[in-house]
Amino acid sequence: MTATRIAVIGCGFYAQNHLASWRDLAAGGAELVAVCDTDPDKAAQAALTFGAPAFTDPLGMLATARPDLVDIVTRVDSHRPLAEMCFAHASGGIVQKPFAPTPEDAVAIAMAADRAGAWLAVHENFRFQPTMRRVIDLIEAGTIGAPSWAQLQFRSGWDVYATQPCFLTATRLCIADVGIHVLDCARRIMGAVTHLTAEIQQRNPRLLGEDTATILMRHDGGGVSVVDCTYEARALPDPFPETLVRVEGPKGCVELRAGGGIELTVGASLRHLAVSCPTPTWADPRRAVSQAGCLEACRHFLTRFRASAPAETAGLDNLRSLGLVEVAYASAASGLRVVPPILGVP
Repeated sequence: MTATRIAVIGCGFYAQNHLASWRDLAAGGAELVAVCDTDPDKAAQAALTFGAPAFTDPLGMLATARPDLVDIVTRVDSHRPLAEMCFAHASGGIVQKPFAPTPEDAVAIAMAADRAGAWLAVHENFRFQPTMRRVIDLIEAGTIGAPSWAQLQFRSGWDVYATQPCFLTATRLCIADVGIHVLDCARRIMGAVTHLTAEIQQRNPRLLGEDTATILMRHDGGGVSVVDCTYEARALPDPFPETLVRVEGPKGCVELRAGGGIELTVGASLRHLAVSCPTPTWADPRRAVSQAGCLEACRHFLTRFRASAPAETAGLDNLRSLGLVEVAYASAASGLRVVPPILGVP
């Protein structure tokens, strides 16, 4: 079996999860051939930890390592130039979310991949968390019938600013950082969005951007969902970093609770389902749900890339989730119900 040559650009805080995931996927055909960061110390440490050559220049890395697939885990403003650089070197790309700083940049990345015939995915990993995947599988199996109402919550007071201090000065925070993941899951479960209404709050005076968002959406077929996100929750126990879900349909209800348990109601019958959630050996117990989602997302990308098949979160598909972020901010600013664009994609 010929290995898929993987390079990772960006060796910061969250990139460690990507790097560890690719190391774990060696048996599935992944070969980590390069790590790259403009900070030479970060690149050198990643090289030492994960056993791949270190680079500080992405262009030099592409020319020397000749990767098949490049995982871009950098600040959002660098995504477009790095992705376009990869496509020019005949490499496929995985771009960390959010896809790009503006809708125009996101469309440009997707169109550049299309012109180059390059494989492209966006690292939306919440939908790949094993517990979320089980909820999706139950719904797609018709267990509760066509879903008609859903609530998805990411509510935490965990100090995310300690590990990612850039959040303190972000003018767009809660929706752009975690809300996009939850919106993507809502779209995956309930289908395309016909319109939405959003309210945002800045409850922490240290911030420039919003730390809380409540979004009401109508979906194709008449279903309704509520997406509720905050970094300022005060209830204990804190479920960080879990997304809690309740989905109702004509036959029953499926609920993903804190701790990963699933309650399935069908008619008058209630079942408690145990979900196997393999924890990576390198996981921090506090972040295991998120880290398992990262590993399973990378596994999905590797499998689809090797099969020359599109990822679930292919670039063109992810424009729809990014479009929900844009109209959520537009609705919050205007106080109006907004119909989401599909960012130039038919």
